[in-house]
Amino acid sequence: MMTRRNQSGISLIGLLFWAVVVAFVALLVMKIVPAVTEYQTIKTMVDKVAKDGGSTVPEIRAAFDRAQQVEYGVEAVTAKDLDITKEGDKIVVKFAYNKEIPIVEPVYILIKFEGRSK
Repeated sequence: MMTRRNQSGISLIGLLFWAVVVAFVALLVMKIVPAVTEYQTIKTMVDKVAKDGGSTVPEIRAAFDRAQQVEYGVEAVTAKDLDITKEGDKIVVKFAYNKEIPIVEPVYILIKFEGRSK
């Protein structure tokens, strides 16, 4: 007489569910990573410009424009968007911007980035 063994494993419905979840997470990552990379590039540019860009506001803006021409994919911030101040004997460059990332046509993710030079 044969005995029935319990089957173990994942069902087709379970497999499809997890495939959809993994695909959605991958979609989010693929859409968000370029925005975060752009922020890191802008932060690096701002740090460099604050350190070596000059001592006046026009010089710093011009240095940022030159750096922006060299860097690939920096479109969120221009030199006009920079807030340049002096704290003590140190030049501080601040920036802030919002990035809207479309996920599916009526759904967007809004990420608010802000940073300042070291």
